[in-house]
Amino acid sequence: MDSGSGREHRRILALDVGAKRIGVAVSDALGITAQGLETIQRQNKRCDLEALGRVLEKYDIREIVVGLPLRLSGAEGTQSEKMRRFADDLREHFGVTVHLWDERWTSTEANRLLRETDLSIKKRGQAVDRMAAVLILQSWMEAHGAR
Repeated sequence: MDSGSGREHRRILALDVGAKRIGVAVSDALGITAQGLETIQRQNKRCDLEALGRVLEKYDIREIVVGLPLRLSGAEGTQSEKMRRFADDLREHFGVTVHLWDERWTSTEANRLLRETDLSIKKRGQAVDRMAAVLILQSWMEAHGAR
């Protein structure tokens, strides 16, 4: 195993961006599994980017996957446009590759999975964003294969 720069083992970050919170997940170094990280409470653009910057640095992120909220028909709406702008801000601020990925069913699936746990309703609500980010990342990695 190469112990050099490790550039080929940089991680992928996924974000489930909402108005109040950003769900965050990171891949393992091989790009096979996704792990949820602490959810970021949104404040303003500067604070949000600072918080994300700390995550990018800590986990040596090579690319970001942002959940793209589409209508059930697959059409884009105002939320999709907000995520496109958010992705552009990430590219410009961090200089990393940013992908947009269909997230239509991730929150529904996250809620379903969490209902099967013993978490209280309050804790479940806090975990949905993180779980949605994990599901976004897992589906993106499955579609693109480990790189």
